[in-house]
Amino acid sequence: MILFKKIKWKNFLSTGNTPIEIDLNKAPTTLIIGTNGSGKSTLLDALCFVLFNRPFRLIKKEQIVNTINDGDTEVEVEFNVGTKNYKVVRGIKPNKFEIYSDGDLINQDASTIDYQKYLEANIMKLNYRSFIQVVILGASSYEPFMKMKPRYRREVVEEILDIRVFGLMDLILRSQQSDLQKQITDIKHKCELINSKYELETKHFKELQGRDIDDKDYKKNIIEKNNKDLQEYLKKITILNNEIENNKKNLIEQEKVNQKVNQLSKLEAKIENNLLKHKRTLEFFQNNDTCPECTQAIDYNLKSSKITSQQLTIGKLDVGLKDLLSEIIITETKVNELNAVSQKINELNIDIAKINTSLEELKKYSDKIQEEILLLENKESDGKNIQEQLNKLKTELEESKVLLDKIIEEKQYVDVVREILNDKGAKAKIIKKYLPIMNTLINQYLQAMDFFVSFHLDEEFNETVKSRHRDTFDYNNFSEGEKMRIDLALLFTWRTIAKMKNSTNTNLLVLDEIFDGSLDGQGTDDFFKIIKNMPKENIFIISHKGDILFDKFTNIIRFDKEHNFTRLQNA
Repeated sequence: MILFKKIKWKNFLSTGNTPIEIDLNKAPTTLIIGTNGSGKSTLLDALCFVLFNRPFRLIKKEQIVNTINDGDTEVEVEFNVGTKNYKVVRGIKPNKFEIYSDGDLINQDASTIDYQKYLEANIMKLNYRSFIQVVILGASSYEPFMKMKPRYRREVVEEILDIRVFGLMDLILRSQQSDLQKQITDIKHKCELINSKYELETKHFKELQGRDIDDKDYKKNIIEKNNKDLQEYLKKITILNNEIENNKKNLIEQEKVNQKVNQLSKLEAKIENNLLKHKRTLEFFQNNDTCPECTQAIDYNLKSSKITSQQLTIGKLDVGLKDLLSEIIITETKVNELNAVSQKINELNIDIAKINTSLEELKKYSDKIQEEILLLENKESDGKNIQEQLNKLKTELEESKVLLDKIIEEKQYVDVVREILNDKGAKAKIIKKYLPIMNTLINQYLQAMDFFVSFHLDEEFNETVKSRHRDTFDYNNFSEGEKMRIDLALLFTWRTIAKMKNSTNTNLLVLDEIFDGSLDGQGTDDFFKIIKNMPKENIFIISHKGDILFDKFTNIIRFDKEHNFTRLQNA
């Protein structure tokens, strides 16, 4: 059981540096009153913030800090769980999150998230969603049980019945199940590889055993034939090399012939240029009687002399050019012949390269055959080694199969346990056992509040509500006052079940403005009939209707605003 003792906060919302402290275990019933905005509902936000790092109402975390002092926000709460005394302190500006057990600070090496998980799972054994279903019922920012999705309804009930541990165990086993499945897959793969290798080695061993002497003689004949082919190839290479050497002798004068071709080409160009020059001079004297530069008449005798001398020179040059061209043709013919010889040498070298390639291939093939012959000759020795290897593979395969069977058996056990732990297993049986009790309690509390309907939750936590006339309804069909009666009936039911299970059992119950809107006078009276019969409870009710409720409470607290700060007064 969680026994809440006191809560204290400062610089929280409208509260300033002067701390507000409330004794949570002082009186069975406490009425909290005050004007709008005086800070009555701050208790709910402070409780949720210090325990779960979130306010009850829809307030952003940065809005929690008092805007005037702008820092040193701190909330602390003290409670007992069994014989252990705990204190939780949480703050903003600076950020603070501390948990004390019997005065000693609990190790903070883990991250804040893990620290929070430790508080919820190991100390309180209560999360936020369950807390607001069992401890708090507010007019704002409250999600009634009946408005939750079925899976969230289930979480709340599992928390109350203290069977969430099954889910945690299931998570652990799921991880173990995944690891085992991976091991099974890996070992199966290993077995397949070993078996495949065993079959290949066995086949090879049988092939070795099946060979005889004829196979060996056949391979020796191949070697002999290859040797003869090698000799033939070598003879061909010798013949081709001799032919290349003979052709190379013819190439000795190739360089001289190429030089002569160059010289003749240069001489041809020189003669042609000289011939062109003389032809131009001849043409000038043939076509001109006066000098184009001085405009004087060219002497006839000079002109005739020049024409005659140029014609003689041109004739000599034409004869020389013809002789030169003849020589050039002869030389070029020689060059072509020598080029043909070079081409022939290149072709012979290509033939030699092809033969060398064939020689290499033939040698490789002979070497391979020779290796096979050696294998045949060492068949007995190899067979013994292969047999030993086969025995090792067989032993390894058998050991792997034994290990595989063991892991499969272990996984089957985990599968069975997970089947027991899942929502349709043990948890379903426990829920099924408590469902009639839950439904009975819900209807008893509804009747105590003069709400005569038949309310039924099924195993999926879907509701069926029937009137006296057997008309079927659901939660959303009812008025706000009727919904409030259902919410209260569920709240009281969860607290009763929690006490039975001693799971989320707590002394604290905080109800915010439930009388201010939804509940009528009769509903209020019926509510107080119920809480009077709730032993060892510390019930805090926040309301605007203080004047008409005073006589119903053993303790009254008033919140007021002074100079924009919330102050606490005992009324």
